[in-house]
Amino acid sequence: MKTRRIADVEVSAIGLGGMPMSIEGRPDRERSINTVHAALDAGVTFIDTADAYHLHADEVGHNEELIAEALRSWSGDASTVLVATKGGHLRPGDGRWTLNGRPEYIKEAAKASLARLGGDAIGLYQFHRPDPEVPYADSVGAVRDLLDEGVIRLAGISNANPEQIRLAQDILGGRLASLQNQFSPAFRSSAPELELTGELGIAFLPWSPLGGITNAADLGSRFEPFKDVAEARGISPQVVALAWHLAQGPHVIPIPGSSRPETIRDSVTAADVELTPDELARLNAA
Repeated sequence: MKTRRIADVEVSAIGLGGMPMSIEGRPDRERSINTVHAALDAGVTFIDTADAYHLHADEVGHNEELIAEALRSWSGDASTVLVATKGGHLRPGDGRWTLNGRPEYIKEAAKASLARLGGDAIGLYQFHRPDPEVPYADSVGAVRDLLDEGVIRLAGISNANPEQIRLAQDILGGRLASLQNQFSPAFRSSAPELELTGELGIAFLPWSPLGGITNAADLGSRFEPFKDVAEARGISPQVVALAWHLAQGPHVIPIPGSSRPETIRDSVTAADVELTPDELARLNAA
């Protein structure tokens, strides 16, 4: 597995997003554990989760507990895996996603996440989404305090714009390790944030990196180049999409969500796919 860096930590070039294993349509626990194990066995050393990845109001942290269980039961060395989680989103159990960016809540949520994940500190903690009811600086300030206190080792933000990235970098004293925004062949509005993080040396973690690409039969005309490259290479369109992400810059680490062992095994093969300049130009123009 090829690697990239989040701050001073070397991780696999392809990560694993845990959300599909805990929200609507989630598989049973055994298949989820097998999915995480398949990712780890394939060389994945970066897993992204969140306390809000759950269905019912009484199961906050469902995905964090699932990831922790999978790491404990894995036959390999779990200390080599960086687990990232997030706080600031809530799911009251009726299908909604709500927000709470109050500093006191962020601190409580982080400590609860640490208890579920185990260990001395959270590897990477990300403020999940800006709360319009709370000054952004106050929310990020709570993450800074957690970093200073040693509750977390690395600090990140998610769903942020360029102004918020620069503000977070300032509040954190230059220690902003990552940005997680939606980015995919179908959703490219975070291109300015991708470029800025590259300039600042901050890892860019595209969530839902396969958005718009489900299977070859469903690809619309916009995705025809992805299908064409996939067919020419004998690989899946999903792998082409992930290779396209990696080609956007050395700071990009896609985290495809998965709930089946076979899908994450397919995804990790993208780390070894080097697109030609012509292929990349066609995909960028799609």
